[in-house]
Amino acid sequence: MALNERLDKFRLQQERCQTTLSSIAANQASTRRSNIGPWVQTINGPSTPAKPPQCKFSDDTDRLQRINSVRKSPAAAQIKLVIELLYKTRQSFTAEQINEATFVHIHGNKEVFDRLRNNPKVHFDGNRFSYKSKYDLNGKDQLLSLIRKFLEGLAVADVKDAYLAVLEDLKALKASGDVWLVSTTKSQEGIVYPDIDPRSNLKLSDDVKQLARSIKLPRDMLDIEKELQKSGQPTKTNAARRRAAAQILVHPPKPKSRKKPRGLTSRTKLTNSHMPELFMDLKT
Repeated sequence: MALNERLDKFRLQQERCQTTLSSIAANQASTRRSNIGPWVQTINGPSTPAKPPQCKFSDDTDRLQRINSVRKSPAAAQIKLVIELLYKTRQSFTAEQINEATFVHIHGNKEVFDRLRNNPKVHFDGNRFSYKSKYDLNGKDQLLSLIRKFLEGLAVADVKDAYLAVLEDLKALKASGDVWLVSTTKSQEGIVYPDIDPRSNLKLSDDVKQLARSIKLPRDMLDIEKELQKSGQPTKTNAARRRAAAQILVHPPKPKSRKKPRGLTSRTKLTNSHMPELFMDLKT
C-alpha cells in the first residue's frame, strides 16, 4: 500500500509539472507575437533575417594554445620557424605577416628581432624579411655556370639553399655527365666538380702534338726535379730524401759499443795534487 501511494503522488506531481510547463510555453508564445510588428519583405532579399555567426571560445582553443606555445618557446625555436617560412616560400614578409603565419611576434620580442636582423640567412630591408642564400641562382643553367668557375670543387652545402630545386638539378647534371659529385668526410653533402676543365678543352694541331711527343724526358726522378727547379716550377717530391730513407731501412747503422768506465789507477792523471793526503792509498 505504501508503494502505491508513492506512485500516485509521483503521477500527480508529474501532471502538475506538465501543466506548469504548458502554461509557461503559451505565455512566451503570446509575448513573441505581441512584440513582432508588421514586416515587409524587400525585393530580392532573404525571406528570413540572417543571424550573425556565433564564435565560441572552444572553437579557437587550438589556435590560442599554439600561440601561447610559440610565444613561450626559446628565441632560437621562434627564429627557426621564421627562417623555415622564408626558405620554403622565398617571399618577403613584414613582421605582421610573419606573426599571422607563424605566431612569432617579432616586434614584441627584442631578442628575436635583433637575432633575425643579424642572421646571415635573413635579409632585412627595414620593413620586410626575406631569405638570403650565399649564391643568388635561378635555375640549372646558372648553377652549372657557377660550378664551372670552381675547378677545385664547390661544396654542395654552399649552394643547396640557392633555390628550392637545386638538389634535383645537381642530380640531373650528374646524370647528364656535366658534373661530378664526390662525397667526403669533411662535407656531408659532398663536393661538386665540373666534368671538363674549360682551360684544357683546347684543339692542338698535329705539328704541336708531334713536337710534344718528340721531346725526350729524363728517366731519373732527380733529373726531373732539377729541370723543374730550373724552370721555376715547385716540386712536391724529394727523390734524394726518399732514397736516403730507403737506404736506412735496408742497411740500418750498427749501434756503437759503449766503453766500460775505468776506475782510478796509477796512470790516472789527478788534478788535486796539492792535497797528497787524499791519495795515500793509491801509492801503497
